[in-house]
Amino acid sequence: MDPSRRRRTARRLWTAAVAALALPLTMLGTGTTPAQAAALQCSVDYKTNDWGSGFTADLTLTNRGTDAINGWTLAYTYAGNQKLSNGWNGSWSQSGKQITVTNASYNGTVAAGASVGTGAQFTYSGSNAAPTTFSVNGTPCTGAHQPPITVLTSPAAGAVYTQGDAVPLAATAAAADGATVSKVEFYDDTTLLGTDTSAPYSLSASGLTVGSHSLVAKAYDSLGASASSTPVGITVASGPAVVASTTQLAVQQGKTGTYELRLSTQPSANVTVTTARASGNTGLTVTGGASLTFTPSNWNTAQKVTVTADSSGTGAATFESTANGHAKTAVTVTQIAASKAYDARFLELYGKITNPANGYFSPEGIPYHSVETLIVEAPDHGHETTSEAYSYLLWLQAMYGKVTGDWTKFNGAWEIMEKYMIPTHADQPTNSFYNASKPATYAPELDTPNEYPAKLDSAVSVGPDPIAGELKSAYGTDDVYAMHWLQDVDNVYGYGNSPGKCEAGPSDTGPSYINTFQRGAQESVWETVPQPTCDAFKYGGKNGYLDLFTGDSSYAKQWKFTNAPDADARAVQAAYWADVWAEQQGKGSQVSATVAKAAKMGDYLRYAMYDKYFKKVGNCVGPSACPAGTGKDASHYLLSWYYAWGGATDTSAGWAWRIGSSHAHGGYQNPLAAYALSSYADLKPKSATGQADWAKSLTRQVEFYRWLQSSEGAIAGGATNSWAGRYATPPAGKSTFYGMYYDEKPVYHDPPSNQWFGFQAWSMERVAEYYQQSGDAKAKAVLDKWVDWALSETTVNPDGTFLIPSTLQWSGQPDTWNAASPGANTGLHVTVADYTNDVGVAAAYARTLTYYAAKSGDAEAKSTAKALLDGMWNNNQDALGIAVPETRTDYNRFDDALYVPSGWTGTMPNGDAISSSSTFASIRSFYEDDPSWSKIEDYLAGGAAPVFTYHRFWAQADIAMAMGSYAELLE
Repeated sequence: MDPSRRRRTARRLWTAAVAALALPLTMLGTGTTPAQAAALQCSVDYKTNDWGSGFTADLTLTNRGTDAINGWTLAYTYAGNQKLSNGWNGSWSQSGKQITVTNASYNGTVAAGASVGTGAQFTYSGSNAAPTTFSVNGTPCTGAHQPPITVLTSPAAGAVYTQGDAVPLAATAAAADGATVSKVEFYDDTTLLGTDTSAPYSLSASGLTVGSHSLVAKAYDSLGASASSTPVGITVASGPAVVASTTQLAVQQGKTGTYELRLSTQPSANVTVTTARASGNTGLTVTGGASLTFTPSNWNTAQKVTVTADSSGTGAATFESTANGHAKTAVTVTQIAASKAYDARFLELYGKITNPANGYFSPEGIPYHSVETLIVEAPDHGHETTSEAYSYLLWLQAMYGKVTGDWTKFNGAWEIMEKYMIPTHADQPTNSFYNASKPATYAPELDTPNEYPAKLDSAVSVGPDPIAGELKSAYGTDDVYAMHWLQDVDNVYGYGNSPGKCEAGPSDTGPSYINTFQRGAQESVWETVPQPTCDAFKYGGKNGYLDLFTGDSSYAKQWKFTNAPDADARAVQAAYWADVWAEQQGKGSQVSATVAKAAKMGDYLRYAMYDKYFKKVGNCVGPSACPAGTGKDASHYLLSWYYAWGGATDTSAGWAWRIGSSHAHGGYQNPLAAYALSSYADLKPKSATGQADWAKSLTRQVEFYRWLQSSEGAIAGGATNSWAGRYATPPAGKSTFYGMYYDEKPVYHDPPSNQWFGFQAWSMERVAEYYQQSGDAKAKAVLDKWVDWALSETTVNPDGTFLIPSTLQWSGQPDTWNAASPGANTGLHVTVADYTNDVGVAAAYARTLTYYAAKSGDAEAKSTAKALLDGMWNNNQDALGIAVPETRTDYNRFDDALYVPSGWTGTMPNGDAISSSSTFASIRSFYEDDPSWSKIEDYLAGGAAPVFTYHRFWAQADIAMAMGSYAELLE
């Protein structure tokens, strides 16, 4: 299981998450007479659920041939004393150690490429080794067939073409296991452009629109397997253009750097391209290729431009290359210190990330979750995005300003975020009706999705909201200034909830707000029913989607948003560094307006400090017995898993609500943001008590880390003020932190939210930044122990490859917190279950070590940070960034059943039916058009687990920033 999925498989909403329900394979066809086809080819996948004295066996037979199997008999042999008890989806029999299964009346025909499932129950004693050979109708079955290898050889990554000119697509493809390639399809993202059935595989595409395109080749073999190439990004220009090989170039002091130019299309006569500095650092000069001539014969042959940096000074300059009748191109060249090789790496990777042809951004400039579309994590599609991605964009652009002195991109990133991810007044139109004395009506969180909808209970007391009034007084509005957490950037689902619109539908071209998680901590992404943030009952059932989640007597059309506090805190963190670095350059005034907006966001972020229903924090047991808060006694002063707000769409309806969250995860805390909001003048909140609240939060967060630190050094899960999400009675002897109960997995449970090492690296990086800025001895004590543990679990090989912790396992609990005399937590332990080479997590880990080493002088932390960065740079680069292959065994859950109450029916915007028989994939039929879908089909049919190389935006940004941080602090 990919560790990045662990980070995101369950996320946040104002009620949260579910358990998987197994969906039987669909059985097709009829027939009982075994076929005698000579060309029969097959594979059998064998899986068991073993409890020591017995087991169930599930077998999937896949037809790997080109003809249908009309009637089948499957045979295999056990090595032990396994005894058949009963079977299903076929007639099972046993003779000695041999097992024979004959098709049932309804599943005898297996089409080419299709699969059929069957299973049985057995008893045994001793060992239970799996059978090694299978046969169907007397023909031996092989293991899973390997898909073909596909490489898109043309066009070149980053190429630019003129609209109307043909884009030459070409691919090589090779089949495995004696199969042959039957065809190659060419795609523009998920749109099929054309097919070629014979080598050499090629296509001339002349109808591509102006803009960026992600091209993919997909090969099919004679056994029905298929595989897609790595995407290649190109740009189509509106007319002839000058094309540069890069958008970013770093040149060290006293040295030279080069980039290449060519034309996008063949001219009819010679074209002279002139390159000169248009603006910026005068220490950079064109010393070669200032005037280049391209002819009708060499127009596509790259020619070099050389830029030389003087021996002192730093900063960026823009160099423009122009030619008559051609669109110009621009390259940003940055002069860096002679010693700053890691700043050069930052700029090189920054150039890849921000190159429009590489596919990281939407046409609006919104960062996608990943370049690739078929990816299921917390976002269930790659071209969704999260508030997390926006916050990483801000952080990336802040570091770009540090390196180049250009702060327009940081300000622009905040503007993009504010425009598309912070709900406008039109999106939250009824906040003026919000009653701070009764923020919301109580509804319990339940253990599993099949227990939903959860009934509202107005008899349970809730506390008053103590900050709404002061926020309105400070900012003159009832609206909440915060990011919603999830956005369908390309409107793939079709809700059309773009800013200011409510269910505009599939035709809407803007990014669409959506929600997913809604049903308790056990709900994984595989069990979610996506829904719009503004539910006008246009899609879903008769009450939209609302009656899947809450049990009300009636339902009103309404809007609702959920904030991910870690993302807003990271935005504040980015603004802090932008201000610090800009001030160092004498450019603080250039970012001051944006920094003031970050302070405002931090003011509203205090909603994450409150119990979900503003109940009193500490020993809160029983929905009615736990008293309502009376103000700040409802605050735990930690960053919780979410906060949320909503209301009626009808402006005359007169109601709105707000809630916090009772659950606090160690991985979400951000002491650097708390430090900035409490101690840094430019980020001081305007509200009456905002600065004081963040000062108390800073102290509380550092204590929280100390309380959660295991005997070995890792940071455990977290704490809750509402056991099981409904103020239930916790197990006897549960330790507490200011009266909040220790929870090993305080938020999502599938998989457990404390397992992923990435939470350790992300969170401790913030502690390290805070320590580096403040010198806080208490933060250092936590880091000393954590770094020693993490280093002891890290392996760097001589070739630069590395392994860092991936999955963590926990036992015991911390001592009940005593601020005056913290316990040693000798009963709280962590072990590392497995290791990973995940480059995104390794970058966050390296940054932690970098900030820690810079302040403490720890030599091993410094050398390990460098080794991790050098290892990924030297071993894991590709055209789009830095990435490693991932085997996604969790993708067998595409067929997971969704819990929908019996009798509940509805439709998705594209017409997909929603009912009690729905699956994850059945309400997301758009995936069937994805070029990578065949990998999933093959896996679900019993093939090998699919392998993907993903380029997640957050990971690429983290890697780039890790290079920049190392350059700033240790190089």
